Amino acid sequence: MVDGFDLEHHGDLEVGDGLIDLAVNVRVGTPPAWLLDAITASLTDLAAYPRQDAALAAVARRHGVAPERILLTAGAAEAFVLIARAFRPRHPVVVHPQFTEPEAALRSAGHLVDRVLLRPDNGFVLDPSAVPSDADLVVIGNPTNPTSVLHPADVLRELARPDRILVVDEAFMDAVPGEPESLAGGSIPGLVVVRSLTKTWGLAGLRVGYVVAAAGLIEQLAAVQPHWPVSTPALAAAIACSNERAVAESAQAALDIERQRAHLIDRLGTTGGLSMYGVPRAPFVLVHVAEAPRLRESLRTQGFAVRRGDTFPGLGADWLRIAVRPEDVTDGFVKVLADLLR
Repeated sequence: MVDGFDLEHHGDLEVGDGLIDLAVNVRVGTPPAWLLDAITASLTDLAAYPRQDAALAAVARRHGVAPERILLTAGAAEAFVLIARAFRPRHPVVVHPQFTEPEAALRSAGHLVDRVLLRPDNGFVLDPSAVPSDADLVVIGNPTNPTSVLHPADVLRELARPDRILVVDEAFMDAVPGEPESLAGGSIPGLVVVRSLTKTWGLAGLRVGYVVAAAGLIEQLAAVQPHWPVSTPALAAAIACSNERAVAESAQAALDIERQRAHLIDRLGTTGGLSMYGVPRAPFVLVHVAEAPRLRESLRTQGFAVRRGDTFPGLGADWLRIAVRPEDVTDGFVKVLADLLR
């Protein structure tokens, strides 16, 4: 608990007991069969130590960069731990509300973390001038969890400074059609982009992600990473999720999510008593509603799990995050929600 916020709380703690999951932002119906086949095929190689060359090359091709600009990690969470250990910032800043793992990792490594809080009344829009000019490590999500706001790439570029590490968490970027605001593959000095294969491909239990950055920064991160950090099955998943077929399927999934999110927003608009701020672009929406803790517990008794918002700095008890799901699930959820709000 830091300043009243439980930075270690994650959405998976909200689910279970047969609840319909609207708390965790993993795409339903995943992993697909072809991905499971690729992972299963790799099990015959478990006697050998993992070799990363093919996976590094595949991810590098996916982003149009050289393999030395890629670091494979045991999920995005490990990337944040490596960032906290490899770099020694004097003034680290985390832009909130956002995923709490980066701040938790920085604090665990002994850093004194400053926060910049984006406000709902202006749609959680980032003003680069709000970030202190002497901040030498800045962390921001794009699109941001839990606000679902997608920051323009040009605005994020304004955060770049000489002698500053700019960390952009793009764990949900592949859920945005065309990934128009992605900085992965760019050449901004000091830029570190963190990616995850968990959300789109349903691989939370496998732990696989990666970092895209300049070769020198990758070397610094790799220097504090243990040997063989990514398992052979996870490497197989990284290869499979980076080929043309996977990229095309991911692009279609992003369009499906966009349609399903529009349906969720439309249906939520028919209920009274809740508000949304900003323009949602991720596979979840953030809502403000009175007595959210009571409502969340009532939803659980009706079979639905949603994510509490009060663990995110910048939010309070009256916020809930709702995952985008297929239209029939949304319809059932909103019917129950509307009855409870009445």
